[in-house]
Amino acid sequence: MDTDLLIKDLKSIFSDNVIEVAVKNRKRATLTVKPSAVPEIAEHLYKKAGFRFIIASALHTKKGFEIYYHFSNDATGLVLNVHVILDSEKPEIESLSNMFNASNWIEREMHELFGINFLNHPNQEKLISEGNWADGVYPYRKEFKK
Repeated sequence: MDTDLLIKDLKSIFSDNVIEVAVKNRKRATLTVKPSAVPEIAEHLYKKAGFRFIIASALHTKKGFEIYYHFSNDATGLVLNVHVILDSEKPEIESLSNMFNASNWIEREMHELFGINFLNHPNQEKLISEGNWADGVYPYRKEFKK
Protein backbone atom coordinates (compact mmCIF):
# COMPACT_ATOMS: atom_id res chain seq x y z
CA MET A 1 0.00 0.00 0.00
CA ASP A 2 1.39 3.42 -0.89
CA THR A 3 0.70 6.73 0.79
CA ASP A 4 -1.65 8.09 -1.88
CA LEU A 5 -3.80 4.96 -1.86
CA LEU A 6 -3.97 4.89 1.94
CA ILE A 7 -4.93 8.57 2.16
CA LYS A 8 -7.57 8.15 -0.54
CA ASP A 9 -8.99 5.15 1.33
CA LEU A 10 -9.05 6.95 4.69
CA LYS A 11 -10.58 10.12 3.22
CA SER A 12 -13.27 8.00 1.58
CA ILE A 13 -14.16 6.10 4.76
CA PHE A 14 -13.73 8.93 7.28
CA SER A 15 -14.49 11.95 5.08
CA ASP A 16 -16.50 13.89 7.68
CA ASN A 17 -13.71 13.50 10.22
CA VAL A 18 -10.65 14.36 8.12
CA ILE A 19 -9.58 17.98 8.56
CA GLU A 20 -6.28 18.06 6.69
CA VAL A 21 -3.80 15.78 4.94
CA ALA A 22 -0.06 16.44 4.68
CA VAL A 23 2.04 14.05 2.63
CA LYS A 24 5.73 14.52 3.39
CA ASN A 25 6.95 11.85 0.97
CA ARG A 26 5.82 8.47 -0.34
CA LYS A 27 6.51 6.82 3.04
CA ARG A 28 5.32 9.47 5.50
CA ALA A 29 2.02 11.32 5.92
CA THR A 30 0.01 13.11 8.58
CA LEU A 31 -3.76 12.96 8.76
CA THR A 32 -5.36 15.65 10.97
CA VAL A 33 -8.72 14.45 12.20
CA LYS A 34 -11.47 15.30 14.67
CA PRO A 35 -10.58 13.93 18.12
CA SER A 36 -13.78 11.86 18.32
CA ALA A 37 -12.68 9.87 15.25
CA VAL A 38 -9.35 8.64 16.63
CA PRO A 39 -10.54 5.29 18.07
CA GLU A 40 -12.37 4.33 14.88
CA ILE A 41 -9.47 5.37 12.64
CA ALA A 42 -6.95 3.57 14.86
CA GLU A 43 -9.04 0.41 14.77
CA HIS A 44 -9.31 0.61 10.98
CA LEU A 45 -5.55 1.10 10.61
CA TYR A 46 -4.85 -1.87 12.87
CA LYS A 47 -7.50 -4.36 11.81
CA LYS A 48 -8.02 -3.52 8.14
CA ALA A 49 -4.88 -1.77 6.87
CA GLY A 50 -2.22 -3.80 8.70
CA PHE A 51 -0.69 -0.97 10.74
CA ARG A 52 0.67 -1.20 14.25
CA PHE A 53 0.63 1.52 16.89
CA ILE A 54 4.17 2.77 17.54
CA ILE A 55 3.78 5.59 20.08
CA ALA A 56 2.07 8.93 20.58
CA SER A 57 3.54 12.35 21.23
CA ALA A 58 2.04 15.61 22.45
CA LEU A 59 2.79 19.30 22.51
CA HIS A 60 1.05 22.42 23.72
CA THR A 61 0.68 25.16 21.11
CA LYS A 62 -1.44 28.26 20.63
CA LYS A 63 -3.91 26.02 18.77
CA GLY A 64 -4.40 23.76 21.81
CA PHE A 65 -3.00 20.43 22.92
CA GLU A 66 -1.81 18.52 19.89
CA ILE A 67 -1.36 14.75 19.88
CA TYR A 68 0.30 12.75 17.13
CA TYR A 69 -0.48 9.04 17.09
CA HIS A 70 2.26 7.28 15.12
CA PHE A 71 1.39 4.13 13.16
CA SER A 72 3.61 1.94 10.99
CA ASN A 73 2.94 -0.53 8.23
CA ASP A 74 6.16 -2.48 8.64
CA ALA A 75 5.73 -4.47 5.43
CA THR A 76 5.77 -1.30 3.31
CA GLY A 77 7.75 1.05 5.54
CA LEU A 78 4.85 3.53 5.55
CA VAL A 79 4.45 5.69 8.67
CA LEU A 80 1.16 7.49 9.21
CA ASN A 81 0.70 10.12 11.90
CA VAL A 82 -2.86 10.67 13.06
CA HIS A 83 -2.96 14.21 14.43
CA VAL A 84 -5.58 15.86 16.65
CA ILE A 85 -5.92 19.23 18.32
CA LEU A 86 -7.63 19.24 21.70
CA ASP A 87 -9.28 22.15 23.45
CA SER A 88 -6.94 24.22 25.64
CA GLU A 89 -9.47 24.59 28.45
CA LYS A 90 -10.58 20.97 28.76
CA PRO A 91 -8.18 18.69 26.88
CA GLU A 92 -9.63 15.20 26.70
CA ILE A 93 -9.79 12.36 24.24
CA GLU A 94 -10.74 8.69 24.26
CA SER A 95 -7.91 6.44 25.42
CA LEU A 96 -6.44 3.93 22.99
CA SER A 97 -5.14 1.81 25.89
CA ASN A 98 -8.04 -0.59 25.67
CA MET A 99 -7.09 -1.26 22.03
CA PHE A 100 -3.29 -1.01 22.26
CA ASN A 101 -1.46 -1.93 25.46
CA ALA A 102 1.48 0.05 24.09
CA SER A 103 -0.43 3.32 24.49
CA ASN A 104 -0.97 2.89 28.24
CA TRP A 105 2.25 4.43 29.54
CA ILE A 106 2.52 7.23 26.98
CA GLU A 107 -1.04 8.32 27.74
CA ARG A 108 -0.23 8.33 31.45
CA GLU A 109 2.86 10.40 30.74
CA MET A 110 0.92 12.91 28.60
CA HIS A 111 -1.67 13.14 31.37
CA GLU A 112 1.00 13.99 33.94
CA LEU A 113 2.97 16.42 31.80
CA PHE A 114 0.13 18.20 29.99
CA GLY A 115 -3.03 17.44 31.99
CA ILE A 116 -4.71 15.71 29.06
CA ASN A 117 -7.54 13.47 30.26
CA PHE A 118 -7.68 10.13 28.47
CA LEU A 119 -11.26 8.96 28.81
CA ASN A 120 -11.75 5.31 29.83
CA HIS A 121 -8.03 4.82 30.47
CA PRO A 122 -7.68 1.74 32.71
CA ASN A 123 -5.14 3.33 35.08
CA GLN A 124 -4.41 7.03 34.77
CA GLU A 125 -2.32 7.03 37.95
CA LYS A 126 0.99 8.87 38.27
CA LEU A 127 3.82 7.34 36.33
CA ILE A 128 6.82 9.66 36.67
CA SER A 129 5.92 12.64 38.81
CA GLU A 130 5.59 11.20 42.31
CA GLY A 131 7.28 13.80 44.51
CA ASN A 132 8.61 15.83 41.57
CA TRP A 133 5.83 18.42 41.31
CA ALA A 134 2.50 19.17 42.97
CA ASP A 135 -0.86 17.70 41.99
CA GLY A 136 -2.53 19.82 39.33
CA VAL A 137 0.79 21.19 38.05
CA TYR A 138 1.50 20.22 34.46
CA PRO A 139 5.11 21.17 33.64
CA TYR A 140 4.77 21.00 29.84
CA ARG A 141 1.83 23.40 29.68
CA LYS A 142 2.69 26.80 28.29
CA GLU A 143 1.29 30.25 28.97
CA PHE A 144 0.44 32.05 25.74
CA LYS A 145 -0.17 35.77 25.44
CA LYS A 146 -3.73 36.51 24.46
